Amino acid sequence: MTRTFIIKDDQTPTQEQLEEVRAAAEREIQFDEDSPELSPAMYKAFRCSIVKRNSKKENA
Repeated sequence: MTRTFIIKDDQTPTQEQLEEVRAAAEREIQFDEDSPELSPAMYKAFRCSIVKRNSKKENA
């Protein structure tokens, strides 16, 4: 299950939100047929696309 919290710049996360993030960080990633583990080559391509996307956002 994925939960999304939108926290604006002037807000601080609640204690409940912080605890939920800490708990999620301790859980193992569960791969399945809908979201398989990436091969090293696919992981490298994914990272490159993220860097490109982020550089476009910074320059915009």
